Amino acid sequence: MITSMRLVATHAATAAILLGATALPAMAQQSPADFYRGKTIDFYIGYSVGGGYDLYARTVARFMGDHIPGKPRIVVKNMTGGGSRIAANFIYNVAPKDGTVLGIVDQSLALEQAIGDPGIQFDMRNYNWIGNPIVDNNTLVTWHTSPVKTVEDARKQEVPIGATGFNTSSQYPQVMNSLLGAKFKIIMGYPGANEINLAMENGEVGGRGSNSWASWKASKPDWVRDKKINILVQIGLTKSPDLPDVPLLIDLATNEDDRAALKLVSAPPVIGRPIFTTPGVPADRVKALREAFDETMKDPAFLEEAKKTALDINPISGAQLQEVVAGILDTPKPVRDRLAVILSMIDRGTK
Repeated sequence: MITSMRLVATHAATAAILLGATALPAMAQQSPADFYRGKTIDFYIGYSVGGGYDLYARTVARFMGDHIPGKPRIVVKNMTGGGSRIAANFIYNVAPKDGTVLGIVDQSLALEQAIGDPGIQFDMRNYNWIGNPIVDNNTLVTWHTSPVKTVEDARKQEVPIGATGFNTSSQYPQVMNSLLGAKFKIIMGYPGANEINLAMENGEVGGRGSNSWASWKASKPDWVRDKKINILVQIGLTKSPDLPDVPLLIDLATNEDDRAALKLVSAPPVIGRPIFTTPGVPADRVKALREAFDETMKDPAFLEEAKKTALDINPISGAQLQEVVAGILDTPKPVRDRLAVILSMIDRGTK
């Protein structure tokens, strides 16, 4: 009797295993539309409200859900700290790996991984990149009352520069200190763009280490119009058409070794305001999200909203973004090592 019961239990367990095995492929074959229908996508922004990353993320989020199969709701959440590392770490290590999470973090994180930053607890290659709405040069600026109005002035007089963390906002002034003889005093610890802008207005700092030219035009058009900021240098691989008289950081190099280092630190602007999802998302959902992003970038309603808020749109696809990130990580080691030494000089203490 006991033997018979054991046989029945064994057969039942085997049947359950087989049933589960057949159910798994069925779940995997669920279409993106079926999966996303009725769901919510959490969109994490690594910076505080009102800055360039926040503006682009919120504008894309308003329209992208309509282009995702099943039309899920997209809810934007700000997760600040560590120059957006907290959000990046959360999305990589904690968030669900099913396509219900999007993120936007600092464009410099691939560079920071390439130079061996110990604070990077994720692999940028493994994110699934969805797209970047704006390829645009970054800028380093000082406030209009500052005596430092040019790169040459910055070589002669110290000026405090606000930064959000170990990212472009501190990297640009540091490489200019090391390679160009500037005297920027980097003040770390601001949670986002608005806080640094307020610090400039209040005289707490004399400038801001990084912001894209497009973000300045969108978030502070009056400052641009009224010349409230001095643009000392632009950072990218080619000059912005409407900044013809502002020097390009790469062009300030005096030798090929310095130029190679400046070229590497100038690559992240192509990453722009990068939107991505977690590792491990099924390929068909990644494809659906990428196609939804591409369709959003052509959506007349989205483009009209971007125009109203003065957001420049110059996108690259998720596939292109994936290649850009890989290219930064594949930079020859001697160049990465030299830049790592330079950036290790940044004092990571906060204000």
